[in-house]
Amino acid sequence: MEEQVEMVGRAFVDHYYLLFDSDRASLSSLYQPTSMLSFEGQKIFGADDISSKLNQLPFDQCKHLISTIDSQPSSITGGIVVFVSGSLQLPGEEHHLRFSQMFHLIPTPQGSFFVQNDIFRLNYG
Repeated sequence: MEEQVEMVGRAFVDHYYLLFDSDRASLSSLYQPTSMLSFEGQKIFGADDISSKLNQLPFDQCKHLISTIDSQPSSITGGIVVFVSGSLQLPGEEHHLRFSQMFHLIPTPQGSFFVQNDIFRLNYG
């Protein structure tokens, strides 16, 4: 069970950041109308508004470099909590921005997962 949770968490992280870095508009498919995003303290609800927020960020290109991925089963049957730390490289910027992000993944009847909760913070200092 634990190995499967880790495998799903890693596969999700690989997929999410590949989309974010190369086809950000496609991220909307990972969220549902009930999904919530906290982005640097700003709370956003629903797939449409989350997609708008992510696509209106002040940079078009970036590269996520993942340092750690921790995954745990959640109390929701089949749910998974994923915590990610890493850095974000923006074009023309010498220094990388450190970040942490948490996802709560919920299984769908079709056998995949959607993001119910997403919390993102830059790590300063």
